[in-house]
Amino acid sequence: MTDEELIKKYIPKSKQKQALIKLHNGYPVQYLIGNVDFYDTIINVNEDVLIPRFETEYLVDKTIKYLKKLNMVNPKILEIGTGSGCISIALKRHIDCDIDAIDISENAIKLAKINAKNNQVNINFKTEDIHNFLSLNKYDLIISNPPYVSYNSPVSEKIKYEPENAIYAPDNGIYFYKVILEKIKNNLKILYLIAFEIGDKEGNKVKELANFYLPNSYQIIEKDYNNFERYFFISNQNIFKD
Repeated sequence: MTDEELIKKYIPKSKQKQALIKLHNGYPVQYLIGNVDFYDTIINVNEDVLIPRFETEYLVDKTIKYLKKLNMVNPKILEIGTGSGCISIALKRHIDCDIDAIDISENAIKLAKINAKNNQVNINFKTEDIHNFLSLNKYDLIISNPPYVSYNSPVSEKIKYEPENAIYAPDNGIYFYKVILEKIKNNLKILYLIAFEIGDKEGNKVKELANFYLPNSYQIIEKDYNNFERYFFISNQNIFKD
């Protein structure tokens, strides 16, 4: 279904002309409709949150696969930079787990709570800056799709409507991987999994960080459906063999 067809299907006829004008000026159709399908869930979106991407569905899918390989029962999960809550909600709907999810944006957390309620899942959402993260909790899984676009990278015109702090990162895009790996190394259980979405040229740089902060870990870089490097997984068990 084209974007124009989506507008005609989901937006009242009296508002379609204005919506089409905004669409043709590059405004995301997901914001116009107000929601997006994500891994068998309906996620409300607005300009306070990043629009969930198809690539991130694959992050959820691969993460569930590796959790099963680790034979984890009711894993304790931390999501960093939850935004709309799509990742945590999808995980909660598909596996028995206990999830804490944080984001620096209070408005994003408000929307994530609405999305969790609409999808009938219970998640502990909290407004928190990863720079100030201090927790004694231990987690089986830490998952994040952090900002990873370098400030000088060419990007689609459409993303100008999405929150910049959910897209761009210093240090050529790898800043938040460093912050996360440094902050959470004492929050990992004896058996753990870390799951990241990454930029398509960042895999080796994130690998260097993982080797520094978690020197005895195993890692794997995986590709998305378009054959771009897009996911980075870390564990203290060698679960990445076929």
